[in-house]
Amino acid sequence: MAKTSAKEHILDSYEEILIEQGPGGVTLEAVAARAGVSKGGLLYHFGSKDALVDGLMERLVRLSDEDMAQARRAPEGVVPYYLRTAITDVTMRKPLHRTTMATIRILLNEPRVAEVVRVCNQKVHDMISEHVDDPLTAELVILVGDGLYLRAALGGEDPSYLLDRMDEITARIQHDPSRN
Repeated sequence: MAKTSAKEHILDSYEEILIEQGPGGVTLEAVAARAGVSKGGLLYHFGSKDALVDGLMERLVRLSDEDMAQARRAPEGVVPYYLRTAITDVTMRKPLHRTTMATIRILLNEPRVAEVVRVCNQKVHDMISEHVDDPLTAELVILVGDGLYLRAALGGEDPSYLLDRMDEITARIQHDPSRN
């Protein structure tokens, strides 16, 4: 396993604080302490809190792009991959899920974050639309994926039981009503 760089370790620590405490818990000192580096070491990689936000947004874009590339290569196809990983990314604590949760915590306080999230969401929308002929069905796929993700992320009823029915869910969403 490759060793995590100091910069990535600092971003991991920043994410952890955001997820656990929200933006109010973020100080440069707290991030440095969580990362096990000096404040000077943190400042070498991230010169300010704004630089930490920028680093988090770069990570979000990178992880989102990697996930979409994986979706395009998925043997089961883009739509089943998208719906399945809406659950498994959460239950398996994938890096994209952690970064998404940290991003949600700062979304309201950082207007530039909203733009990055909008761009990432548009890329997902475009990808799904490339693989689903009907625009309304594409939107329904995205909404179902969002719902599965939120249910898994917020707790309550565990949606993992739906993984065994993913083929059926995909078929129902993509059902062509003109065939009735």
